[in-house]
Amino acid sequence: MTLRQELLNLPNILTYARMAVIPLVAWLLYLGDRVSGYGATLLYMAAAATDYLDGYLARSRNQVTTVGKFLDPLADKLLVITILLVLVIQQRVPLWIALVIIAREITITALRALAGSEGIVIAAKPLGKYKTAFQMTALIGLMVHYSYIVHMGFFYTKLNFHRMGMVLLYVSLFFSIVSAADYMAGFFKAHRRRLEETPEDRGDNQAS
Repeated sequence: MTLRQELLNLPNILTYARMAVIPLVAWLLYLGDRVSGYGATLLYMAAAATDYLDGYLARSRNQVTTVGKFLDPLADKLLVITILLVLVIQQRVPLWIALVIIAREITITALRALAGSEGIVIAAKPLGKYKTAFQMTALIGLMVHYSYIVHMGFFYTKLNFHRMGMVLLYVSLFFSIVSAADYMAGFFKAHRRRLEETPEDRGDNQAS
């Protein structure tokens, strides 16, 4: 596959689209009113759907590329970081929470790049998936922000989306820290094991 084919395959085009909507999501969210919040939330949910779709298409169409492996997680992190920063500006999220989440993402991204350069493979753990699920749901609640009356048959209740979003964000923060610690432990353990290998062991592993 040529570089042009890698750049212009359908999964990567979806990734470009996800990156392209980031400024629009930020602008709508920054406006701060209910309608703009709805728009930002819908765009964010559509972007999250393309994240799943481009991965599925890349695997099913045998179009997993180096470009895609780099851009796909980058698009996700840029989207989340941008939303968090706008929420901080609007004083919907404490600055320290955003800084912890951003620092975690940068650290794990750097470790993954280092692991890849050294041929270290660390199996994915459920903790990271829990972090992503809670974080995505939390951001939806925080973007909707306002309270709404929800009717349930003869009863109705008032849902405070900001409060629900903050609760879920704290849960995602917990999984962010735990999953990062688990990944770092796995990385240093695998790195130490690799250092203890003899040249013969490395030759045998590469041959196999």
